[in-house]
Amino acid sequence: MIAPANLSCISIPPLENGDLLTRAEFERRYTAMPGLKKAELIEGIVYMASPLRFEPHAEPHARLMTCLGFYAAFTCHTRLGDKPTVRLDVDNEPQPDAVLLIDSRRGGATSLSDDGYIVGAPEFVAEIAASTATIDLRDKKRVYRRSMVREYLVWQVIDRRLDWFSLQEEEYISLLPDAEGIIRSRVFPGLWLAVSALLDGDMPSAIATLQAGLNSDAHQEFVQQLAAFPNPVL
Repeated sequence: MIAPANLSCISIPPLENGDLLTRAEFERRYTAMPGLKKAELIEGIVYMASPLRFEPHAEPHARLMTCLGFYAAFTCHTRLGDKPTVRLDVDNEPQPDAVLLIDSRRGGATSLSDDGYIVGAPEFVAEIAASTATIDLRDKKRVYRRSMVREYLVWQVIDRRLDWFSLQEEEYISLLPDAEGIIRSRVFPGLWLAVSALLDGDMPSAIATLQAGLNSDAHQEFVQQLAAFPNPVL
């Protein structure tokens, strides 16, 4: 007779693309699949990623994370996350490629749950879109806007373009490159991305542009503003 020690695990159905689930059931099934690398709940529908190739996804992702990491390293009271699960609401639990947060103790909009997940809308979310461009620019964009994610960047690797949206009066407005080909964040002063350099993999130029942003008066004022934010009463 086979011992029923693993019966509780066997009784939990696996996640499948297209499943209609509550967030609690989504998390229950996700937790029961420790080998699963990425799954998301968007408007109550399960989306599971295919294995990620190097050029369409992993390399652009690394370029963007390099820039965001450089920015966070020199901007106290900001926090950078790589593919974290985000609990937005009862129907939406995305796992974006990157999030940049303002620390909750310094006025940021998110918190961490007791089990370590992000709760609430990050200030900045980024997605690397290859095969996922449709959902990233339609369903996720709508969810992030409704949840009040203040800035949303989509890198469309096939079309070689960056779409950077800024929340203005509950609508997403595109942030466009200036005459020098640089897009500047409105939420994170000094976060300057050189579009062509990123797309072409010219990381020395991308970092030089970012360094110029970090040296700007706006960035220095932002750092001082975060440092001066009242701490909660302990």
